[in-house]
Amino acid sequence: MRHTITILVENEFGVLTRVAGLFSARGYNIETLNVAPLQDNTVSRMTLVTRGDERIIEQIKKQLNKLIPVIKVEDISHAVHLERGMLIVKVQANTERRDALLALIETHDAKMLDDHCDSHSIVEFTGKVELLDDILLELEDFGVIETTRTGPLGMRRAADGFTVE
Repeated sequence: MRHTITILVENEFGVLTRVAGLFSARGYNIETLNVAPLQDNTVSRMTLVTRGDERIIEQIKKQLNKLIPVIKVEDISHAVHLERGMLIVKVQANTERRDALLALIETHDAKMLDDHCDSHSIVEFTGKVELLDDILLELEDFGVIETTRTGPLGMRRAADGFTVE
């Protein structure tokens, strides 16, 4: 089963290496990983996606909690939560297909980031990861030149926050 784990860590040199090392040493795979500092720049939030049964995920959480720079760990997969990803895609400019591209952008509430009618367009989509997968399929007809995307970012819907106490 797919699990989204959020981790608060001290924002210091080598933390990412320690977390990745923990996974590789035990033969677990990190499917996606997003890291960014919080408002308090001394702390960063990681959103990590991995797969495993409940026993494996519990072991991962325990091992993460043993790492000194880790402040807090939570598997939000079973909690009511929101997940969103971002996809930035460069497609070939095609005057005949331009109206269809603009319609697709409007349908998905996307943003045109860079528009060069004679060569290419760069578009930003955000939404559920599954939706982004579907959008990529829709974009194949436009001549995809390049893509980049984030893994999911996740947050519980509860009123309390996942913060340093």
